[in-house]
Amino acid sequence: MDSQFLCFNRTSLLTKPLLPPQSRLFAAAPDFNYRPSSIQSKGFALSSIRCAMKSYRLSELNHAEVDGLKARPRIDFSSIFSVVNPIVDDVRTRGDAAVKEYTAKFDKVNLDNVVVDVSELPNPELDADVREAFDVAYDNIYAFHFAQKSSEKSVENMKGVRCKRVARSIGSVGLYVPGGTAVLPSTALMLAVPAQIAGCKTVVLATPPSQDGSICKEVLYCAKKAGVTHILKAGGAQAISAMAWGTESCPKVEKVFGPGNQYVTAAKMILQQNSEAMISIDMPAGPSEVLVIADRCASPVHVAADLLSQAEHGPDSQVVLVVVGDGIDMEAIEQEISKQCQALPRGEYAAKALSHSFSVYARDMIEAISFSNLYAPEHLIINVENAEKWEGLVENAGSVFLGQWTPESVGDYASGTNHVLPTYGYARMYSGVSLDSFLKYMTIQSLTEEGLRSLGPFVATMAEVEGLDAHKRAVTLRLQDIEAKQQQQRVTTT
Repeated sequence: MDSQFLCFNRTSLLTKPLLPPQSRLFAAAPDFNYRPSSIQSKGFALSSIRCAMKSYRLSELNHAEVDGLKARPRIDFSSIFSVVNPIVDDVRTRGDAAVKEYTAKFDKVNLDNVVVDVSELPNPELDADVREAFDVAYDNIYAFHFAQKSSEKSVENMKGVRCKRVARSIGSVGLYVPGGTAVLPSTALMLAVPAQIAGCKTVVLATPPSQDGSICKEVLYCAKKAGVTHILKAGGAQAISAMAWGTESCPKVEKVFGPGNQYVTAAKMILQQNSEAMISIDMPAGPSEVLVIADRCASPVHVAADLLSQAEHGPDSQVVLVVVGDGIDMEAIEQEISKQCQALPRGEYAAKALSHSFSVYARDMIEAISFSNLYAPEHLIINVENAEKWEGLVENAGSVFLGQWTPESVGDYASGTNHVLPTYGYARMYSGVSLDSFLKYMTIQSLTEEGLRSLGPFVATMAEVEGLDAHKRAVTLRLQDIEAKQQQQRVTTT
């Protein structure tokens, strides 16, 4: 890690230079046009990995350069769409046959059957400690998401005019659980548990198969426990397409959830915009990321571990360190990052991620959180003294981890919060997956005769203003019926 930092001024993002111009690491807006390439771990000397992050001074950056720091590595979706679109169309046309072909091509697995009914599969055997870990995670995730249920409320806005909002589960949902370089049964819990609580009737879980065509036993255990109905043994764009269109064996779903690589994301984006597919998605997704705010009280060992916990996801992940105030042992953090990265089985992935990550310097917590809000991280760790007092200033983050004893890993697995979160800066306008993600809401209104008499004239007037006569007549004809009825009653009584 180089020794140059961004320095924040509370009143302005642009401050006076702290170093002469020749000491700047770049002269223009930072170029984060990073495109990950495939990495072969075979024969890779871990001891030669250079684990380094760039560091900058904000004082020497113009507005364009500051914006460059919040930008993520760019993804060229135009080229990705050209690869994914034919897959989407092919799966629509040929169904299971296309899914089998793409699975053989990309995953090198020849499938006999694409979809299996979970109820027909035997319970997988897990070691007792592994089973207990997933059981604890399930219980915590279930408790947190069950608590998100809201009670039905009815409001009488005017006498005889009653309105309410009711929740109904989405009938069929598709859950994407990535495979590839890492198996993620935790994602199966994060997606299936809220679907189970919501009461979704059809739950299709898609995950790449093992080399023998089987399903990862931990993923299967979580799927059975959380009420998944079908497992689609496929990954990538072909899996998203199969769930969106439906095939001979795969039920069509109405909403697709889950993280994935750029091809999975592209398929979700394409199909969401296709009116014939008629699906929605949870959120746009990008590579994993974390922003760590640390002060002099933070352990260098913990800071390094937190940064690497996201960097190891893949070479396109991004981690950001914001150091606050004086007295921070940066040399110790640098040494820990290098030491821990060298020891990681996925150290080569982490090193690649660190190569396009960076650190910044803030004079105090106000400046640190201001930058974090600008960056809008997927995960925000606030590892400072009295971390809880700063919660109220956080505006943009997928999930927040407060204090020295709250690593991001607990949210990834078992604290109870959901780990399917907005990335790529989308935390500015998107929320992470929750119980509400699996529900749709309907509004219901009911008027009495008295209610329509009170409200109807106002509605008729507004419809007339908008030139919608049929809308007006739907009210006035009823009001005439009410008036006629009342006249009849008066005649009868006299």
